[in-house]
Amino acid sequence: MESIGSETRTSCRFGDRSTSDVVVRLRTHDGRDDWIYCHSHILIENCKYFADRLSENWPTCQIIDSRNCVEVYCRESDFDYRVTVLRLFYVTVDGSVEDMWHGVKNALGILRVASELGCPKIVTACVNYLEAVPWEEAEEEEILKTIPNMGSPVEPILARLQPVKPSAIRRIFLSSIQFAMSSPPPSMNDIKSSAQEQLEYMLTEDDDSPLLIADDEIKSTVKECVNRLFFRFNNLIEGMLCEPMDSSSEEGKMQMFQYLLSDLSWGCQMLNKLEIMRDFVHNWMDASDKIVKVVEQANPTAEIIETKSKVIEVAAKVLEAIGYGTVILPTAKRLHVVKVWLPFVRITKPLIDSLTSHDDHDHDHDNDETPTLKIDTELWQSLESTFVSIILALPSGEQAEILMEWLANEQVQYPDLTEAFEVWCYRSKVAKRRLSSLGVDSETASTI
Repeated sequence: MESIGSETRTSCRFGDRSTSDVVVRLRTHDGRDDWIYCHSHILIENCKYFADRLSENWPTCQIIDSRNCVEVYCRESDFDYRVTVLRLFYVTVDGSVEDMWHGVKNALGILRVASELGCPKIVTACVNYLEAVPWEEAEEEEILKTIPNMGSPVEPILARLQPVKPSAIRRIFLSSIQFAMSSPPPSMNDIKSSAQEQLEYMLTEDDDSPLLIADDEIKSTVKECVNRLFFRFNNLIEGMLCEPMDSSSEEGKMQMFQYLLSDLSWGCQMLNKLEIMRDFVHNWMDASDKIVKVVEQANPTAEIIETKSKVIEVAAKVLEAIGYGTVILPTAKRLHVVKVWLPFVRITKPLIDSLTSHDDHDHDHDNDETPTLKIDTELWQSLESTFVSIILALPSGEQAEILMEWLANEQVQYPDLTEAFEVWCYRSKVAKRRLSSLGVDSETASTI
């Protein structure tokens, strides 16, 4: 906002009764009534509304004293803002606007009144301030209620709230996914986690549509990033299995192993959202034996149990994709997945439960803030249901072998395969009758 009549303003002060030639009488319907002594040439110079009211063309200009006293009715909520606008006519705005507006809410109130009265210099100053300062969410909502109908002068403010071009969204997604799937220094882990959260948010449909609709290029880029992540993961596993490790090197490699598992877990979620889990499932299956071997040969510590829990998180996502037909695997691979991961889960769950129980006990007594190891109960339940689904999709002979091993194991309580056992018993009992009704002879039935 430029200087407003600096020469005349040296002799004219806001509210100076001795030099004023016009009174602005501000009134509300609630009875508030203030008389503000002003100068007509300053009002006319800075405000279209007062220029009209004080002109010879105003309908009441011939009434005695009508040009010496301008009555203005306003809402109670706008009263103070109107006084501020009148005061600003007498102020030289030199760029230090933050000292004048006293926050976003106040600047919005002044802007609303200045726009209504036709005060372009004050409008410009308000816009410059609001466009430059940060907004809280409630202030942003108030801005959206206040300025959309004010026209081109407020467009710089609205620019911050306009939808982003799809091309820009694509570029930031593709750039972010590369970073979110990388292995930056530990000091950047918080930034990486934030990037991962925002990438998920961009693809999530909630009250609003997803920010980005994934096309073939997006899906291909995500798959490529996950495949590179798997490449690093496989190289680490090979090194851990082939090279002898002392305690110090083992700790570092297990920590990296866990970091990569966390990234794989997140990558799996992204692939699931995009419905492109196939490569991930095959890569995980190919590495399954080595993954289990790495964690089983590690020194038994609380950290390795935490690593095992992270392995289970990723394995659960893979098993779910297999168990519910998201990714189709041949019988041999489905049988292999049960033989690898069923024993691992069966043995690991009691270890995690015991560590969790131990941590809870320590917290009750020590009241420290050490984070405890937790796996959501729903994950265990979901994993159990997934095993049942995979087993029931196998040939009945393979089902029988798995169920025999389950019933003979001391860890029979988890996973609880009772449902699979019941279905197997029923199917086995009615199998010959069913096949006979289809015209299949008993000899053929016995080979099936």
